[in-house]
This record gives sequence, C-alpha cells and structure tokens, in this order.
Amino acid sequence: MSMQVIIKLIATMLLVVIFISVQNNEAILPTAKTSSLYEEIEAKQKQYYIAPQDARIDKVWKKTPGLNGRKINVEKSYQNMKKSNKFNEKDLVFDKIPPKVSLQDLPSSPIYRGNEHKQKVTFLINVSWGEEFVPQILEILDKHHIKANFFIDGAFVQNNKQHVQMIEEAQHVIGSHGYNHPDFSKMDRNTAKENLEKANSILQAFTEEDIRLFAPPAGSFSSQTVEAADSLDMETILWSVDTIDWKNPTQEVLIQRVLARLHNGATILMHPTESTSSSLDQLIVLIKNEGYQIVDFPQLINENR
Repeated sequence: MSMQVIIKLIATMLLVVIFISVQNNEAILPTAKTSSLYEEIEAKQKQYYIAPQDARIDKVWKKTPGLNGRKINVEKSYQNMKKSNKFNEKDLVFDKIPPKVSLQDLPSSPIYRGNEHKQKVTFLINVSWGEEFVPQILEILDKHHIKANFFIDGAFVQNNKQHVQMIEEAQHVIGSHGYNHPDFSKMDRNTAKENLEKANSILQAFTEEDIRLFAPPAGSFSSQTVEAADSLDMETILWSVDTIDWKNPTQEVLIQRVLARLHNGATILMHPTESTSSSLDQLIVLIKNEGYQIVDFPQLINENR
C-alpha cells in the first residue's frame, strides 16, 4: 500500500471521528474555554463550602449529634457542565465531609434533641396504655407517610401483641419504655440493666432490628440508668417538646403547645391518648407548613443534612 493511500485512509478516519462527535454534541471545545469553566468551578469552592460539625455534649441538651460538611467535587461538577460550557448551580456535585467526632465517640449521656441546624423533627410516642388509640394514630401517620418512634413498655406487650405487630408492620421505630413503667431514677445500674434486658427480650420478638433506643418512663432517670442503657448499646432518649397529652388538653391547646415550642431537631413527646389521636392529623399539616420535615429518630440524629 502506497504512502498516499495510507494518508488518505487516516484522513478519512479522522473525518469520521469528528463527524460522530459533532452528531453526539461532543465536539471538542477550545482548551482555553473549557479550562476557564473548570477554573470558575474551582473558584467557587469557598462560596459553597460548609464545614462539618462535631457531635458534642451540650451543657443543656447533653449528647448532641453533629452534621456532615460539604465541598464541591470539581471534576464531577465540570463533567456535568462541560456540554453547555456554562456554570450552573444545579449541576454542582458535592462530596460529604464527615465530622471528626460522632455520637458513638461520646461518653454515655441522654439525647434530648437533634442538631439545631437540621430542620427536621420527630415524634416520640410512649406506650404503656391507650391501646384503643393506637390504630387511629397509625392510620394518620400512614396517611401522611410519616415514620414515628414507639417506645413500648414490655408489660404492655403481653396483652396487646396485635398492636405491637401493627406498629412493626407499619415500619415504625420500636424502642424500649422499660418493663412495667418503673421509676428508673431509684434503680442501681444492675437493676436498671436487668429491667431493660427483660423488656428487650419481649420486644425483640416483634422486630428483626436490635432495640437501640430507650425512653425512661416520666423522663425519670439517673446517671446509672444511662450507663445501664449504654452497656446494652442503647441510647437514652428524652424530649424537647411535650404535648402533655396525658392531661387530655383540647385539640387547640395541644397544637398550640407544640407549635409554640417547635424548633430544629425537636423531639415531640406524646402518648396514645384521645387528645393526640384527635389532634395529630392537623398537627402534622401545621408542622409541615412551618417548613419542618417529620422523620424517625435515627434520621433525626444521623449526620446527613
């Protein structure tokens, strides 16, 4: 084959490659232009950077979860924008920056709320009685596609297995409320641990997940209570907003009580009562209207923004 023929073949092949690239809108842009876009994305790193927040022991709110930070992934963002060769905020890709200190790194301490910069809240529903209101509460939660947290007394389970099964089947979080509604503040560490183990052994029959959350009845606990729970890899959970629904307030009073105290990371305490079951539907709508997302407790305390 002559040199001229070879040169013609190479030229033809190059023309085919260029034609295909143009057809696919992938024509190679001038180097200076693409480099300029890449540099523009790099230059905006500081503008979009958010530093991570470490988990901490707050003086008032005790164990407080941290939050991931974020930074621009320049290369992936550039790949999203190079076709148009224009900066577009919607095409930015971010990398998470995990905090150096997470909840599991902290010493045992109760958790009262989520991170104050996270616009999410959660429902803590303590169940030792009120089984007649459980189905209606579950129905309302399902209507709004909300997952809540049910802290169930081990003794309650014995006569209300069907209600616990309903809670599990609806995929709500199941936590412990101890066994037989005791006053944990009067227990030593070993007694508290035995009580939690007894409740867990009953609750574990209804869920494949380990019981990791514990809400002490009436919010009564001591440092030994928290240490006992921690020894079982359980977090002790309190609340930051109380419906006081056990006093049977009117619907208006209950709703205003919650809305007046609502905040980022709020943990809203309630029970299966007539007041809660009649107020819950409207309460959910109003909380969402305030801009909050209602999530389960694990989502509230995770490090995702």
